[in-house]
Amino acid sequence: MVFRLLLFVAVFIMIEDYAYQAVRAAVKVKWVATAYEIVSILTFIYIVWQMAQFDRSVGQTKTTLFTLGLLLLWFVPKLVLTIVLLGEDLVSFVTTIFRGFSKPSGTELQEYIPGRRRFVSQIGLGLAAIPFLSLIYGMVKGKYDYHVMRQRVYFDDLPDAFDGFTITQISDVHSGSFDNPEKIQYAIDLINAQQSDMILFTGDIVNTHATEMHPWIETFNKMHTPAFGKHAVLGNHDYGEYIQWKSLKEKEENFKGIKDVYRQIGFNLMLNENRYIKKGNDKIALVGVENWGYKFKKAGDLKKASEGLAPDDFKILMSHDPSHWDMEVKDYHLPYHLTLSGHTHGFQFGIEIPGVVKWSPAQYFYKQWAGLYEHLGRYIYVNRGFGYHAYPGRVGIRPEITVIELKKRGDMA
Repeated sequence: MVFRLLLFVAVFIMIEDYAYQAVRAAVKVKWVATAYEIVSILTFIYIVWQMAQFDRSVGQTKTTLFTLGLLLLWFVPKLVLTIVLLGEDLVSFVTTIFRGFSKPSGTELQEYIPGRRRFVSQIGLGLAAIPFLSLIYGMVKGKYDYHVMRQRVYFDDLPDAFDGFTITQISDVHSGSFDNPEKIQYAIDLINAQQSDMILFTGDIVNTHATEMHPWIETFNKMHTPAFGKHAVLGNHDYGEYIQWKSLKEKEENFKGIKDVYRQIGFNLMLNENRYIKKGNDKIALVGVENWGYKFKKAGDLKKASEGLAPDDFKILMSHDPSHWDMEVKDYHLPYHLTLSGHTHGFQFGIEIPGVVKWSPAQYFYKQWAGLYEHLGRYIYVNRGFGYHAYPGRVGIRPEITVIELKKRGDMA
């Protein structure tokens, strides 16, 4: 513990020192550098103080969201500066060794080194401005920059009546993080505008407490109920696992309240069960499991949820965590044609340019982290999330409303 504390202090001092050097070298005005240092230290003190006040019986609040966002704004740009200046120091050290101390002359060094330091500092500040401005954008606008993602999925054995059937999927609402009613209403209107045949919600309606959703029930009740209904499953946050409860009874009451919230906004909550969706003379099976995650709560029971289903039934599974598909569903003896998941949020940070690049830290933790994936004719779609959690924003990974269209293979129009 002492070693970790000392390591933390050493890293803090190094990063702060390099950042101060960069500001002072770039602007050449001492009072500006001093003012920067005062603001930086006061900001750090505030962050540490807020972290010390964190109450594990309450969990995440809007204050903790803001604090984490401020921490990233404080740390990430300085880390960029540190890497740039540390790299310049290493280059200077190696250059000095190879060139020797006699060339260039002392006078030339006195003129050359400060000039180079200033130039490198300016480059570093320019690079640091990119994550700084991006993080601010993500907190101010990115978190509510809703985007409709459309995906057609083709199947050989899709029942004829369901050719062209549309599903709107939302996931990871995290209502306890919301702070803008107009933006949430806009998102609900966007969902309604899709006029899909069915709406599926793949979990995490709150961060922890059922009461987080109460101010938003009226808004979410404006979401239309399509002809084939609104159905949902639970996500890992819906179990209230991430805080210290005063008693088991309190935790159980909260869990009951969360399940009832789904009812209050008109969703049929599926808890390790299935039902048939019928259209004309055809039917498909909709299956919903409780949360099952490789690193999170394993309440999902695919065997129980599959009871009564036939191997040749066309099956759609809702399972919050995509690791469930990777570890059990894709090779399950009963074929699940399409699995819908969420959970990853795409880490709320990344770079996506369709057809060019798709990157996020999420890919180092989940094999399937955003969009459509296939394995031997079985598919999973991972929704990037409706809300946000921890970091109060989104950079490069927009909040998503997914519209999936089921198509019979052979009809490629």
